[in-house]
Amino acid sequence: MTPEDIPDLLRPYTGDAVTPQPDLSHIHAQLAVYLELILKWNARTNLTAIRTPEEIVRRHFGESLFAGAHLGPCATLLDFGSGAGFPGLPIQLLRPDIAVTLAESQGKKASFLREAVRTLALPTEVWAGRVEAMPAARQFDVVTLRAVDNMDAAIQAASHRAAQRIVILTTRQAELPALADSFRFAEPIPLPESIEGVLLIGSRY
Repeated sequence: MTPEDIPDLLRPYTGDAVTPQPDLSHIHAQLAVYLELILKWNARTNLTAIRTPEEIVRRHFGESLFAGAHLGPCATLLDFGSGAGFPGLPIQLLRPDIAVTLAESQGKKASFLREAVRTLALPTEVWAGRVEAMPAARQFDVVTLRAVDNMDAAIQAASHRAAQRIVILTTRQAELPALADSFRFAEPIPLPESIEGVLLIGSRY
């Protein structure tokens, strides 16, 4: 795979599936650098179980960008349990207008996130700790979650941080998460190129 392959691999997530269609030409080079960094770090620490470059581009980059295209108006975003930076870092590349915070409590993954932010020259904040340990007053327009441990507990913690919306990348087979009474889910949005994957958006009302 070469950097030139990235646009074709991303097209199902950023082309006809998304309206309006974003211009990603300015970030393909950054995604190629990000991919190289993931592959380098993944050789010595378990950042992600997905190890082939094509699947990293599709599953991690593509699904993250798809989520970013459905955020709506948003000034601040918390990526809860960011891991290797998904969906937060691709969203930051897609939406440089958003102040993104990546929360990751595992030390090695937080170190990777700092390196990725530095290498990509992004303004993104890395919170190397549990979201529950953030100052109580910190809130964000949107909180994103994807493949976090103990999803129910994470969603409850996220609901205290989300001023407007909670955005969850999950599967149809997963039970609809229990949100606080002040949130309501829209209809699940199917993820491109996925049989079971969906995007759930819970809005505060």
